[in-house]
Amino acid sequence: MAGRVETYSGERIFTLPNVLSFVRLAGVPLFLWLVLGPRADGWAVVVLAVSGLTDWFDGQLARRLGQVSTLGKLLDPLADRLYILAVLAGLLLRGIVPVWLVLLIVSREVVLGIQILVLRRHGYGPLPVHFLGKAATFCLLYAFPLLFLGHGEGGFPLAAKVAGWAFAIWGVGLYWWAGILYLAQARELLRRGTPTPPTVEGDRLRT
Repeated sequence: MAGRVETYSGERIFTLPNVLSFVRLAGVPLFLWLVLGPRADGWAVVVLAVSGLTDWFDGQLARRLGQVSTLGKLLDPLADRLYILAVLAGLLLRGIVPVWLVLLIVSREVVLGIQILVLRRHGYGPLPVHFLGKAATFCLLYAFPLLFLGHGEGGFPLAAKVAGWAFAIWGVGLYWWAGILYLAQARELLRRGTPTPPTVEGDRLRT
């Protein structure tokens, strides 16, 4: 886009995008407390919504203000993973989702975590972000709040539950499909022994 400032701020820590990322991370324990303590599901969904907004804003600000940083590249995907794990823990402990759904998502993360370690051992960085991975994360982040809102009686909770499970099923399917593609890319990369390709958008890790 014309006029967009996009410089690299290196090891700077206290930039506005990083502060927003820290705010997102602080919302993880708050979310768990709301879900497992007072069971204030409505406020928990608000925390998830605020997290989604700050996720969008920190990326936009990092590019427009020229404040892309190494720390920011680590905090952003870390916050995404922690929110997914926190929501899964809350849903499981509340008995809203079955164990098999949690295992499907967590096992995918474990498999790709091992892949990252293997790639690093051979001197490679993270793989490019794949559209399917983004679509999967989008589906799951819509599914989780809907499943919380669907935990109750009445017409609205029923509609939220149906929509939530639809997003969850599609999200898990796409999550694993993207994971398989990442594994295939890693295998081809190791087989060819070529340098690591640049990450999509320059400042995002694998989704």
